[in-house]
Amino acid sequence: MPGAPDEPWLDDDAGRLVRPYTVSEGRTRPSADLDLLTLVLATGVRPDGYLGPEHSQVLGLCGGPVSVAEIAATVHLPATVTKVVLSDLVERGAVTTRGPVHLQGPATNDRELLEAVLDGLRRRL
Repeated sequence: MPGAPDEPWLDDDAGRLVRPYTVSEGRTRPSADLDLLTLVLATGVRPDGYLGPEHSQVLGLCGGPVSVAEIAATVHLPATVTKVVLSDLVERGAVTTRGPVHLQGPATNDRELLEAVLDGLRRRL
């Protein structure tokens, strides 16, 4: 049975009643630069106009910093569709994003660091 207006339409037997790409209106490319590790946070701004139940559900998950991957897994949508939904929210000022921090240089291959991690893991066992 369809849920409340702000919940995705689900049926216990059939699953999602609306195809994922209907949620994104057939769009397959997000307008914002997002990857799976991008952190998303609600700004407190309510978007103008109607966006859809998935947009409301996604916005509700962004009370604290949450990754795109976590959002996609929670709402049971493909990552690309989730990124399109998030892009809509970014454009309307409802969420802000921060890309992942990538370490550069020898620290990522530092033998001492790797040995310290291995020692820590061994101590936990």
